[in-house]
Amino acid sequence: MMTEKIHEISPEDEFLGVGKSLTFGLQHVLTMYGGIVAPPLIVGTAAGLNAAQIGILITASLFIGGLATLLQTLGVKYFGARLPLVQGVSFAGVATMIGIATTGGGFNAILGAVIASSIIGLLLAPFFAKVIRFFPPVVTGCVITIIGLSLLPVAVRWVMGGNSNAADWGSIQNIGLAAMTLGILLLLSRFGSETIRRVGILLAIVIGSILAYVLGFGDFSKVGDGAWFAFPDFLGFGAPTFHLSAILAMVIVMIVTLTETTADIIAVGEIVGTDVDDKRIADGLRADMLSSAIAPFFGTFMQSAFAQNVGLVAITGVKSRFVVAAGGIILVLLGLLPVMGRLIAAIPTPVLGGAGLVLFGTVAASGIRTLAKLDYSEQKNLIIVATSLAAGMIPIIDHSFYAQFPVWFKTLFHSGISSTCVMAIFLNILFNHIHFGKKLVDAKSTVARPMVNHEH
Repeated sequence: MMTEKIHEISPEDEFLGVGKSLTFGLQHVLTMYGGIVAPPLIVGTAAGLNAAQIGILITASLFIGGLATLLQTLGVKYFGARLPLVQGVSFAGVATMIGIATTGGGFNAILGAVIASSIIGLLLAPFFAKVIRFFPPVVTGCVITIIGLSLLPVAVRWVMGGNSNAADWGSIQNIGLAAMTLGILLLLSRFGSETIRRVGILLAIVIGSILAYVLGFGDFSKVGDGAWFAFPDFLGFGAPTFHLSAILAMVIVMIVTLTETTADIIAVGEIVGTDVDDKRIADGLRADMLSSAIAPFFGTFMQSAFAQNVGLVAITGVKSRFVVAAGGIILVLLGLLPVMGRLIAAIPTPVLGGAGLVLFGTVAASGIRTLAKLDYSEQKNLIIVATSLAAGMIPIIDHSFYAQFPVWFKTLFHSGISSTCVMAIFLNILFNHIHFGKKLVDAKSTVARPMVNHEH
């Protein structure tokens, strides 16, 4: 009698059904909505765009972010990591794009620089993916930890109100609203069923928003103002212009984006418990760069994987890429339906902050779990972890630390994620790949492939 071989479905390939996928997908959208609209809002304002143009810019960012998410999660040949990764406008290039807008040719020069640098990144992706051998657990653990730590200040700013110039910044009311949302999330996590715990973030945000409105803190009065349906205009801001200095500046941003997306792909692979090799990373990076190259034709910017959504995968335990694909569909609809975007934008920022404290802290906890598996009997792992995390904390603690450094250096090290990634890779090579005089006997085990299946 023949024994039938059973093929186990990978966690990321599990389909949970339309209803659950859309519910969990909405949770992803709520988690990253503030992050995806902030860059176009900041850059558009700096570039001198009016309110209507900035609205179009935000709509385009949601639309392209949704399409990029679908490409990354569902994938086609050579494009897409097929992992639960949400894509959106990268924050890494905000400072550079503001510089281009104000001194290097204006808004259209930004669009041209993004197109050119993304095409270069598309060509570099398969070579960049080869760095997977330099991402053992000592590196990935540091990077995942710093992703969480670097996001916590975002959650704290949300808790305080989101706008440091507002009269209620840091008010008892804002912090109390965030604490109430946090309390709801903790109660749902402690006493809720497994299903409720999985959508705990979403339920906490919804309940927190309703209570905020009842208490007089939420303003949903302007949700119905403006157009209900609008399709992003092709070349709506005019044709891109190409300036060499702007392109070179954006190439640095592109390298940072590739670095951060590589770290996010590895991090989500670790959380999901699936194998990530250089081919999968290359497919993910190509999807990143293709989306980034197309985005400027609709008036938006470079795309990247969102670290906060990696944390959502960790805290909910929902590992299906089809859930994130459903989130991508919701983003596309938000890009076509500005009224829905206005509804989500009306959610009080402190509500998002209360949920974000747990969400982003979970990312750091996932990294700490990876670091806990290392052997610290030899001092080298301790030195790599300590120095890498310290380097990553520098720009988080003080953004002006590198103010006197060259522009390319500031661009590369302005992010705690890229700082930690560069430092950890460098120290891993120094301690584990370069041997002076005699070969270290444990080098092979230290640089082994980083991705193994884990039970989570």
